[in-house]
Amino acid sequence: MSQLQSEKSSQSFGTLYIVPTPIGNLADMTERAVNTLQQVDLIAAEDTRHSRPLLQQYNVSTQVLSVHEHNESSRATQLIEKLKQGLNIALISDAGTPLISDPGYIIVRECRVEHIPVVALPGACAFVTALAGSGLATDKFMFEGFLPAKSAARKKAFANLSDQTRTVVYYESPHRIEACLEDLAETLPQRDVVLARELSKQYETYLHGTAAELLACLHEDSNQKRGEMVLMIGGAEKEALQDDQPSAEQQRAVMLLMQHLPLKKAAAVTAELYGGRKNALYQWAIAQADD
Repeated sequence: MSQLQSEKSSQSFGTLYIVPTPIGNLADMTERAVNTLQQVDLIAAEDTRHSRPLLQQYNVSTQVLSVHEHNESSRATQLIEKLKQGLNIALISDAGTPLISDPGYIIVRECRVEHIPVVALPGACAFVTALAGSGLATDKFMFEGFLPAKSAARKKAFANLSDQTRTVVYYESPHRIEACLEDLAETLPQRDVVLARELSKQYETYLHGTAAELLACLHEDSNQKRGEMVLMIGGAEKEALQDDQPSAEQQRAVMLLMQHLPLKKAAAVTAELYGGRKNALYQWAIAQADD
């Protein structure tokens, strides 16, 4: 009798298995993940068409049901009912660990509410892989998912990192990466930045430098704008934070000028009149506007 069958026979409810899948290299599939997918009664997949080659590669013939961001709420009700009937279900995403910027939260939350067992398998995760190979500090970090699509919202997000000492990790899409780096270069020009792309694939690349330097790399080689991307921003140095904090006089001046001038201009005029770094004042002004 298999492990899953043994678990199923010893409890009235089935178990929901969170099963990571490779982020690019099919060889990264674990033996435990394959066994689980082969033995469960049903697989809930983000995109059944996308998952089919992986399942065929490992001789998985289990029935597959689609669960994506547009139907997760309705599917959750169906899956909970099946789990209550004693069926074991595996949840997979297109790549990596489910729920990490992917569907699954609603289903897992409902399982916990209904006291249905949930087992999360360890495995591939793009941001963890990227961070481990980045060369940036890993003792403290933040994962923020995808950045906002609009420039103004991105700039505010970056400005809010002006006093953040942790490494910050984002996912970003290829068609927005140039605009993203332009906003980052304007808002946090001195920060160490790493862009990881095509992780675990043939053309895996890590680009290191300031946002402006990375932007130049993308302009020189358009291939660097392709593929799945993880953007990582190094934390602020504590000494630099002390130097960049605007004085009370500078804060009053920039707040007054913000009522009559664009933020960037208000920061520049304040820096000219009272000293200090223009970019530090600009970051502080954006943070105040966001509040």
